[in-house]
Amino acid sequence: MNTLISRLRSGKRIPLTGILFIPVLLMAEGSWPKEIKTAKSDIIIYQPQPDSMVGDHLYARAALSFTTLKITTPVFGAVWTDSRFSTDRESGMCSIFNVKILNVRFPGIDTIDPAKVQNFKKLLEEEATSWNLEFSLDELKSSLALNKATVSTSANFKNDPPEIIFVKQYSVLLSFDGNPVFKEIENAGLKRAINTPFLVLQDMKDNNYYLYGANYWYRSSDPVKAAWTNIQKPPANVTKFYDEMKKQMEKSDSTTQKGDKNQTSVTSTGIPKIVVRTNPAELIQSKGEPKYAPIQGTELLFITNTDNNIFMTIDKNQYYILISGRWYYSSTLAGPWSFIDSEKLPPDFAKIPEGSEKDIVLASIAGTNAAKDAVMDAQIPQTAAVDRKTAKCEVKYDGDPKFEKIKGTDLARGMNTSSTILLYKNTYYVCDNAVWFIGNGPAGPWEVATSIPDEIQQIPSDDPSYNVKYVYIYDVQPDVVYVGYTPGYTGCYIYGPTVVYGTGWPYPSFYGPYYYPRPVTYGFSMNYNPWCGWSMGFSMSMGWCTFSFGGPMYPHGGWWGPPMYRPPFPPPYNHYYGPRAPVYRGGGNTVNVNINQTNIYNRRTDGSAKPTRQLSASTRAATGERMGTKSPVATDKTRTGTSPGTGGTKPSDRAAGQKNNVYTDKKGDVYRNDNGNWQKNNGKNWESAQPKTEDRSVTPSGQQERVVQPKAQDRSSGFNRQEMEMQNSARQRGAQNLNNRSTIQRSMSSGAGKGGGRRR
Repeated sequence: MNTLISRLRSGKRIPLTGILFIPVLLMAEGSWPKEIKTAKSDIIIYQPQPDSMVGDHLYARAALSFTTLKITTPVFGAVWTDSRFSTDRESGMCSIFNVKILNVRFPGIDTIDPAKVQNFKKLLEEEATSWNLEFSLDELKSSLALNKATVSTSANFKNDPPEIIFVKQYSVLLSFDGNPVFKEIENAGLKRAINTPFLVLQDMKDNNYYLYGANYWYRSSDPVKAAWTNIQKPPANVTKFYDEMKKQMEKSDSTTQKGDKNQTSVTSTGIPKIVVRTNPAELIQSKGEPKYAPIQGTELLFITNTDNNIFMTIDKNQYYILISGRWYYSSTLAGPWSFIDSEKLPPDFAKIPEGSEKDIVLASIAGTNAAKDAVMDAQIPQTAAVDRKTAKCEVKYDGDPKFEKIKGTDLARGMNTSSTILLYKNTYYVCDNAVWFIGNGPAGPWEVATSIPDEIQQIPSDDPSYNVKYVYIYDVQPDVVYVGYTPGYTGCYIYGPTVVYGTGWPYPSFYGPYYYPRPVTYGFSMNYNPWCGWSMGFSMSMGWCTFSFGGPMYPHGGWWGPPMYRPPFPPPYNHYYGPRAPVYRGGGNTVNVNINQTNIYNRRTDGSAKPTRQLSASTRAATGERMGTKSPVATDKTRTGTSPGTGGTKPSDRAAGQKNNVYTDKKGDVYRNDNGNWQKNNGKNWESAQPKTEDRSVTPSGQQERVVQPKAQDRSSGFNRQEMEMQNSARQRGAQNLNNRSTIQRSMSSGAGKGGGRRR
C-alpha cells in the first residue's frame, strides 16, 4: 500500500484499465420545445423554467413564440403558469395540464402597445386550457434542481454506524431480526425462520438447519453459533418443500412473485461464505487482498476488487465507505467506523469526475449536480387518480386489534397487522399501497379517504409508520381522488444536501401468531443509482432472497413492509452520470433486471389507480376538471396538429427544426444561446446581450487578455449571464440524462436478456 502511495506521489505511471479517460460530450436533443398548432396560431413553447413545486402544482415560467395568420414573424415573450403535473416513474415521464396563465410579458411590445399584449394573453389563456404537454422526468428534475429553496434536514435520523464487517473473500450476510424465530410448517416436518428474508429451514428429524440462496444449499447445526457448510443436496423433505414453494410462486399472478421468479442466479467467483448477524450490520468485502487505483484529478484511491464503495485518502491514509447513502470513516478497514456528514467530506470527493469509475457516489456528495438531482427526485411525487368506487382495502389482525400510541402525537398505530393503520379521534386511517382509506372501526368497512389528519405529519422518524408521511391527497372529485407519494414512502429520504436510505432507527418488530417485520436501513448493501433509485447489492438481490416475500404458501414474515417495496437489482453501472451515454459490456452472466423505479399504483390488484398523465382531457372534464372548470375538447376541425380527443399537443410534438435554446429571466426578458453567445430579444429582433466595450491588460505570463468592461447601460440591463448559463447547463444535463436513459433501455431490450450485462 505504501509503495502504491509513493508511486502516486512521485508521478510514476500506474497501469489502469478503463479508469482514466476524457468523456466525450454527446449532443442530446431532448423533447423540447413543443409546438402547438391551432386554428388561430402556431405556438412554440420552450422548456419551462420551474420556480416552485407545491403538491402536484408546478409554478413555472417559460419562453415562447407564436405566429398568427396576420403576424408571420415570430413574437417572443414570457409566460408564467400554474399547472397540475402528473408523473409515472416506470415510464420516466411527466405531464403538465390544466394550465392557468398567471402573467405574460412581451418585451419591446408591452410598453408600446399594451392592448396587443392583452390580446396575446387572451389568446394564450384560451389555448392553455387544452395544453397537455408530456416530457421526461429527467428534464423536470434538472430544471427544478436549480431552485435555491432549501430542504430541511430530516429530523432525528439515527446515523450511528451499524456493525461493519470487512472480509477478503466472497461472502453473504445472513441477517436475522434478533434471535432466530422458527414456526412449524404444517405437514412438512419442517420449521421455517420467519424473521429473515432468507429461506432458512429446520428439519425436525435431524435438527439441522438448511439455507438456500443462488442455487446453493447450506447446512448448520446452529443457525447463529455454528458455521454454515455448503452441501450438494438437502434432505428429501426440504427439497420437496422448496419445489412446492417454487411451483406456487410460478403460478402466482402477483407482480411481486413474478419479479421473484424472474431473478436469475449469477455464477460468482466461488461458493460464498455465510456471515450471520442478529443485529444491524453491513458487510463490505474485497476479492482477496484489496487492490487500489487513483481517481483522476483527486488525492483519492478506491478499492477496485470490490462491489462496495470504499475509498482512501492518500494524504492521511483514511478510509471512507458509503453505506445506505451515509458516509463512515476509519483509519483501518477493520474499524471502528464513525459517521461523517457529506458536507464534511474531504474536498477531493466533490472533485470525482462525472464519467469516471466511481461517479456513482456523486449523488451522496454534497454540492454535486448528481446530489442535487437526487434531492430533487426525492421531492417529485408519483401521482395517480384513484377510483372511489372500485378501490378496495382489507385489514387483518392476529386476534383482537392492538394499538400503540405514537409518541409526541395524538395518533395510535396498529401493532398486530401487516397494514399501516392509524387511529385518530375515534377514526381509523389505513395507508394501503400509497392510497389512504378511512373507516369508523378497526376492521372497516373502508372507503377512499378524501382527507387525512395534519397530525400524521408529526410522526417522528423513530416510529415504524414514519414513511406514510409521504403519501398525500391532492384533490377530490365525485368519482376520483387524486393522490401521490414521494420516494420517502419507499425509504428514500432527504438528509440535508443528499438522500439516504432508511431512517437508521432499528424498529422493534411485532411477534404474535405471525411475525410483522418493520423497515430496516442496513444489512442489504443499499446503493443509489440514478436510473432505478435505491437497490440491493448484487449478491443480495440475485437469488439470495428469492422466496421470502410472502406468497400463497407462507404469507407472513420474511421482509419489511409489503413485498412490492422490495428494492430492485440495478443494471451494471457504467458511469451514467457522465456526459457520454452508458454502454453495456457483453459478458457471460444472464440477468433479468428492471431499470425503472417502481410505480406502486401500477401494482394495485383492484386496478383502481391510474397514472393521471394517461387521462385524456375529456376524462378530466367528465370528472369535473380538477381546476374546477371544464376544458374544451378539441376536434380535428377546430385544431389542426393536435391529438384528436385530447385537446392538447401530442406527447411527441417536438417542434421540428427548433433548438431548445430560448430562456426567460425572472423579469420576463427573453434570451437565447447562439453557440455560446447570448442574445436578447427586443420585440423585433435579436441583439447581443454581451457587454460592448473592452480593455486589454497584461497577464502574468506576459500575454494580453481580453477584459470586458460593460457600459453603464449594460450594467443596468439586467442580463444575468451566470443565471442564464446555469439554466442552459441544467437544460443540457436533463436532455443528456434523457438520452442516457433511452440508451440504457435500448441496451437492456437488445442485450441484457442475452448475456449483455456484465458485473465488473
